[in-house]
Amino acid sequence: MSFALPIRVYWEDTDAGGIVFYANYLKFMERARTEWLRTLGIAQRRLREETGGMFVVSETQLKYHRSARLDDELLVTAELRRIGSASLIIAQRVLSNSEQPGASIASEPLLLCEGTIRIGWVDAATLRPARIPLQVSGTLEGNAGSMSQPLKP
Repeated sequence: MSFALPIRVYWEDTDAGGIVFYANYLKFMERARTEWLRTLGIAQRRLREETGGMFVVSETQLKYHRSARLDDELLVTAELRRIGSASLIIAQRVLSNSEQPGASIASEPLLLCEGTIRIGWVDAATLRPARIPLQVSGTLEGNAGSMSQPLKP
């Protein structure tokens, strides 16, 4: 099950040449993960207040294919790949939804960037790893469809 968030590229996202600055793809992915969790009923601020824990990014791996440009319409996806007792691995892609130069008809979105993001659950006060609360892991497992092998914490 994949979630998709539409995003428009603004001046603030680009470098002097009007091309999206490479680190901003991570920001786009963060927004998509947050909105994906929100659609599942997982509000991160409320969760922190109620459980004393929070998700933090512990590892990223990205591959850039093409550049996004000023005013492009992007589609940023998030898909749960693995869930462990203390971490999740989420596959993400950034696609261009904008019309491509020279294209005579609407084409499939172009893959701009893809990667995997590992987020871990930590105690908010100590930042030490902890078990993901059952209400969160249960919600994620219930919405994941077919999952690959469990992940070790």
